[in-house]
Amino acid sequence: RKDDPTAAIKLKPVKTDGIATWTENEIEQFERKHPIGTMARLSFSLALYTAQRRSDLVKMGKQHVRNGEISVRQEKTGTRLQIPIHSELQQVLDGTKLYNLSFVTTSKGEPFSAASFGNMFRHWCREAGLPEHCSAHGLRKAACRRLAEAGCSASQIAAISGHTSLSEVQRYTKAADQARMARDAMRTVQGETRTSISKPER
Repeated sequence: RKDDPTAAIKLKPVKTDGIATWTENEIEQFERKHPIGTMARLSFSLALYTAQRRSDLVKMGKQHVRNGEISVRQEKTGTRLQIPIHSELQQVLDGTKLYNLSFVTTSKGEPFSAASFGNMFRHWCREAGLPEHCSAHGLRKAACRRLAEAGCSASQIAAISGHTSLSEVQRYTKAADQARMARDAMRTVQGETRTSISKPER
């Protein structure tokens, strides 16, 4: 037939959670395989402790560090950030031999492109025996999740991740540990209840 019988059919969009957020077990598995001093561990730590996209990770270098902070201008949004260096990241930086102004370099000591870095990071994940859903961008989401679990507000998280929309931050922190936060919330309300009961009547 000359007409398209499927032209008027509208399919429902498939709902997914997007790029997978790394779990704590996956984070530990990567760290066990790739010790401090390897380029894999440095790349991993930069992603996890700065919450930046791979296009920004490959541009970070010694020249961007001052007074314990990394200065970042995000390629995607143009947002300028000053990110305090986490003590774990500092330990990795101190324990890694750097061959270029860029922190992350190839085996030849040359900077990565964002695409080639993504491919290399996938290789490192496979070496660690991690599932295919583990990616560099998933560490950005894991960083946001950790910040949420630590009690940071959406605005505080955005100050590190550089998100321009708080709703986007909330989407990224969807994988936050609900059970842990629920227990914290219940302890808070129980503490307020006990305080209220113990107050003497005037």
